[in-house]
Amino acid sequence: MSYLVFEQVTKVYGAVEVVAPFDLDVPEGELVAFLGPSGCGKTTLMRMVGGLEPPSSGQILLRGERLKKPDRRRGMVFQSYSAFPWLTVAQNVAYGMRYRRDLSAAEKEEQVQHFLALVGLTDFASEWPNRISGGMRQRVAIARTLAAGSEILLMDEPFGALDAQRREFLQLELRRIQQEEGKTVIFVTHDVEEAAFLADRVIVFTRRPARILAEVDVTARLGASRTLELREGTDFFGLRNELLHYVRSTASEEEGTA
Repeated sequence: MSYLVFEQVTKVYGAVEVVAPFDLDVPEGELVAFLGPSGCGKTTLMRMVGGLEPPSSGQILLRGERLKKPDRRRGMVFQSYSAFPWLTVAQNVAYGMRYRRDLSAAEKEEQVQHFLALVGLTDFASEWPNRISGGMRQRVAIARTLAAGSEILLMDEPFGALDAQRREFLQLELRRIQQEEGKTVIFVTHDVEEAAFLADRVIVFTRRPARILAEVDVTARLGASRTLELREGTDFFGLRNELLHYVRSTASEEEGTA
């Protein structure tokens, strides 16, 4: 049985078609980047996976079950830093487990410590969010989502507001966490280098309404391991340019119809 499947999914707001009939299979444990121009519909597709938007037609299936509303199997991380300021770092992570009935209190505490260590925040467990950096707050949000027991991470440009150094660090951290935890990730971005560096597969979208312009198997080209040194190699440079060509073609198409 397929894991996460989009079957002829569309989205229409009034007279505006945002997503054209869309089909895609996402295997369990894959990190898929949705790459495309702003407003093309890629975030709308991600929100439909999370149950925040219903498809206008078609369906999205998880292990054969039609997705209709949010649940803790799908966790979302947004661009804005979403740590709760009235809770410590550890309390923020624990908050992700508030609806879990499969864990005892002692097991929940173990999970808090596990995910704090996973995102490198053990030493900051008792700090308040306003006392740590923006990058750390994003790591808190990722840990909280993982602690909730989410199978799928839905990430909407979560590193967009960070400086280059912190962004690189969190890209490496996300890749490491995703592989260690075996999570499925849908990562929305309009940054070509970010998509090429992070993803197992990149789905490039046309301008609105969203259609698949290209599907690029990054792991087949670069392998599964990602390091900062990889970014300096000719294989990465070639992949980046290929993706950039696709993205530029969508911009040229839009200018031609203006």
